[in-house]
Amino acid sequence: MSDVPLSDDHLREDTLSSEPVYQGSFLQMRRDRVRLPDGREASREYVVHPGAVMVVAILPDGRLVMERQYRYPVRQTMIEFPAGKLDQGEGGLACAQRELLEETGYRAKRWAKAGVMHPVIGYATEVIEVWFADDLTLGERHLDEGEFLDVFAATQDELEAWMRDGQLTDAKTVVGMMWLLQWRAGRWPLDWQVVA
Repeated sequence: MSDVPLSDDHLREDTLSSEPVYQGSFLQMRRDRVRLPDGREASREYVVHPGAVMVVAILPDGRLVMERQYRYPVRQTMIEFPAGKLDQGEGGLACAQRELLEETGYRAKRWAKAGVMHPVIGYATEVIEVWFADDLTLGERHLDEGEFLDVFAATQDELEAWMRDGQLTDAKTVVGMMWLLQWRAGRWPLDWQVVA
């Protein structure tokens, strides 16, 4: 039996005030004043993010569609599963389909939502939906203006080795690998749907 309490009232922080600190074209920064569970007050600063998706796209031979993209905040080229942010009013599946096509040129006939992840709970509202895609066909990709990335295929063994050796450190991709390993081992089933 789990020792996790059923109620979180003794942990909850209540918002007293909230103010925007910065508004960019993509992200917003806010500063809130909160009441702590013991009655004292504290300040919380965080980034408001629109949400995102990540796609674990599986080729017919079992290899995975991957990307290499330079990520300016960490000043290095990262190995990642295809991913992107939700547009306003866009659902997760529509975003996953759009991002896979735009970034890689692939369309998928079968899709399955694996779950969600919160990559940076200490300072952002970001939620990433994890999607699987297979029965792929390759077409032409349509990168966003100012977007530059390489698309390649890798085996599960290669990705595991790159994770072990510190070449693959992107958190969402590591989580995607965890889902992939559990699914391929038959422990975490996926509810596949055919999408026209």
